Amino acid sequence: MKKLHCIGIGGIAVSAIARYYLALWWRVSGSDIADSPLLHTLQPEGVRIHIGESAEHLDDDTDLVVYSEAIITKPDLSNEENLSANKELSKARKCAMQVRSYPEALAHILTHKHAIAITWSHGKSTTTAMLGTIFCSSGVWGSTLAGTLVPHFENKNIRIDTDSDNFAFEACEYKRSFLAYSPDITVITNIDLDHLDYYRDLDDYVSAFSELARQTGRYVIAHTSDDHARIIAEHHAGGVIVGADSYRFSGSSEIHPIPDFTLQIAGTHMRENARLAYVAAMLSGVKSDEAIKWLEAYRGSWRRGEVVGTTENGNILMSDYGHHPREIVPTLRAVRSQYPDRRLFVVFQPHQYSRTIELLDGFRTCFDGADELLVPDIYFSRDKQSDVEAMPAERFVSELSVRYPHVRCGHGLENTAKIISEYDRQNPDSSLFLLLGAGTVDNLRYEIPMYFSS
Repeated sequence: MKKLHCIGIGGIAVSAIARYYLALWWRVSGSDIADSPLLHTLQPEGVRIHIGESAEHLDDDTDLVVYSEAIITKPDLSNEENLSANKELSKARKCAMQVRSYPEALAHILTHKHAIAITWSHGKSTTTAMLGTIFCSSGVWGSTLAGTLVPHFENKNIRIDTDSDNFAFEACEYKRSFLAYSPDITVITNIDLDHLDYYRDLDDYVSAFSELARQTGRYVIAHTSDDHARIIAEHHAGGVIVGADSYRFSGSSEIHPIPDFTLQIAGTHMRENARLAYVAAMLSGVKSDEAIKWLEAYRGSWRRGEVVGTTENGNILMSDYGHHPREIVPTLRAVRSQYPDRRLFVVFQPHQYSRTIELLDGFRTCFDGADELLVPDIYFSRDKQSDVEAMPAERFVSELSVRYPHVRCGHGLENTAKIISEYDRQNPDSSLFLLLGAGTVDNLRYEIPMYFSS
């Protein structure tokens, strides 16, 4: 039996690779720097889990080692220096084991497959989950890998069909990693400048999506609401432009209608995601009525407008991954429309000190829907010490307070949990707590006393 070892297996992406190889009857082990609920779900599936970093975690006869690029944590060192410092990777190389990064590992899986890449600045996990729900429920498609946990995937991040050559997947643009793939279909819904620790400017950012489009074999699907994505699709021989109630192929005036449908999740951005998923399904051979049926059955995913449950004092607890100003605005608008009679208590954790600095202007104006705003801290990831010193959480709160005088600093997750619990006691049956961000803010769900959890 062949052996796979995953470094950073607690990540949503690498854990999906582990599950895929489990389905191929490989023996799988993995390590991560800290324990997490995701690791607890992998262990019963047959994955041997190690906490911490040690060469002893890696069997001498391991066939393949896959690592998460999240282990590149020191921005003052080169990528190669970061990787060489990892004890498990170092052993793998000394023993001449096959080593692949996550994008390389996924690209290898996709070899000779009919692949659909779902990529953009915001919403790729939701659209991938929607498309995967259509595929697995209609019974005509193969595997789907999403950057979230999906109810129709048995609350996992991947649905696997090893007998099928079809594979839909979420493709991340960070460091141009999605250029490892040559999909048959690429879906781009919006291009909003991000990851300025890598990309020089908007032109550099857009160029990465343009290059992915050139590597795409058949169709490039984009929504009319984003000019950059639309232009890329218009210039592709297989461009597909999606509007509010129809889609057309680039160079053609013929209109193909998109039937009306009712979603279980709120927000105009969610409807845009659903239309893109519908069109991708149509171009993959799914019948229209089947696609609509399962879009309407889709009820959300982990940390994407997820209702965690009800607190012991009758307030709603929700969690969402949104961490960019352009994600936060529609998220708050959707929550407001869905719960108009609830006070909205937002707990927002910025992701990276460097991104907080780069996106500060957007953060200053994106919380208009919040009645209460609490910032526990800033999530550290690949940050330089100079960025940490330039943007402490207290300064971020001070910047927001110009427009939002009610904003507070939580001074860490532990103290933030106390503030939330006290508010919950003093304001029963009145509010909705929204845990917002891509870092550890979601861990607060385990610290807030709950009456009912979904």
